[in-house]
Amino acid sequence: MRALICQTFDQPEALSVQTQPDPTPGPGEVVMEVRAAGVNYPDALMVMGQYQIKPPLPFIPGAEAAGVIVAVGENVRHLHVGQRAVAFTGTGAFASHLKADAGAVMPLPDGLDFEVAATLPLAYGTTMHALVDRARLQAGETLLVLGAAGGVGLAAVMIGKALGARVIAATGSDEKLQLALDHGADEGFNYASEDLRERIKALTDGKGPDVIFDPVGDRYAEPAFRSIAWGGRYLVVGFAGGEIPRLPLNLPLLKGASLVGVFWGEFAKRDPAANARNLARLSGWVLEGQVRPLVSERYTLERGPQAMRDLLERRVTGKVVITP
Repeated sequence: MRALICQTFDQPEALSVQTQPDPTPGPGEVVMEVRAAGVNYPDALMVMGQYQIKPPLPFIPGAEAAGVIVAVGENVRHLHVGQRAVAFTGTGAFASHLKADAGAVMPLPDGLDFEVAATLPLAYGTTMHALVDRARLQAGETLLVLGAAGGVGLAAVMIGKALGARVIAATGSDEKLQLALDHGADEGFNYASEDLRERIKALTDGKGPDVIFDPVGDRYAEPAFRSIAWGGRYLVVGFAGGEIPRLPLNLPLLKGASLVGVFWGEFAKRDPAANARNLARLSGWVLEGQVRPLVSERYTLERGPQAMRDLLERRVTGKVVITP
């Protein structure tokens, strides 16, 4: 097989494509021929040694993939050779073949293509967990999405609408704002050129959003939290803006509001049944057209480092995939 290899924790450009023996499944495992692999911000952090999980070196990055099962190990009952499937493995996806624990692999519904499927587990799984399980977003509530044109941000716009919320998109450019509006956001603004607190106040008649979905962090977190509604829920999703913000703890007190952490990977490990229910519900929305995942660019395996660089420098809208 061909794979993108991380030999040492370094910049993505240090990765190289190498040929290795095709994997063989052990008991409870399957091997998938990868047709598309989703590229995510944590992939780049992991390669640089800046993620909370550091795999043993060398390793193949890539957390999620969709493809066709080509081999099945002993004691695997729900999967078979020739079946279309999607997997979340944490590492190993940036390769022509992926060996995975069968418990981390789910059959693909008919009508769901490989590229879209490869973007669902992490970004959309995270967003489902955030809005459904952690925020318990209700129909009629107002949801503010920061970084609303990125992978998880655009997912939050669409899933928020599917749940019946009023969605306000906040982005760093007018072009990205238009993308969020085209995917269902009710209103929005460019926080690079407009005052974030004043725009939130104007768009919510001074009440503030009930839920804030924040994958950006950095300097936007504190003014956003200061704008939250009474009893609001602030979802801490990530820090794509660079700096991890520090919030004065009197703010949750004064707002009667909650800071809510979102760690989908640990949730999926601890409660796989609930995660499977979320992904099944999500797949239904995708097939019905309520949620329309955007795959904005496709990269070859050799261009995988460029895919990660584009993510790090926030040049990506929606999701991008590697097609090995």
